[in-house]
Amino acid sequence: MTYFHQKLTAFRRDLHRHPELGFEETRTKAKIATALRALGLSVSEGVGVVGVLKCGSGTRAIALRADMDALPISETSAHEYSSLTPGVMHACGHDGHTTMLLGAAELLSQSQDFDGTVIFVFQPNEE
Repeated sequence: MTYFHQKLTAFRRDLHRHPELGFEETRTKAKIATALRALGLSVSEGVGVVGVLKCGSGTRAIALRADMDALPISETSAHEYSSLTPGVMHACGHDGHTTMLLGAAELLSQSQDFDGTVIFVFQPNEE
């Protein structure tokens, strides 16, 4: 397993352990914003989190989006990364969606193969 894969796996498992319901994603938003800033992205925090990556002088832009809220469901699995929040879990894969978008942000921030802007939108309360 590569370091990048290990890092993303650890991030997803952390989100899975600490799920937050829609519009209550305080911890999740903080982790995402911190990670995006560490990659050198411009970050806006409000209802959700938006990271902006500019490369070159191009005027074209694309937005990529992931949802980050959990559901009011009790997790019954016994995985080491099972939800620690009673009655709340990531049952729809939003922890995975968030992690994949963060992974895309990291890979694109290291690439010089495009000329334009990528906007990473982390949406709360999708459910």
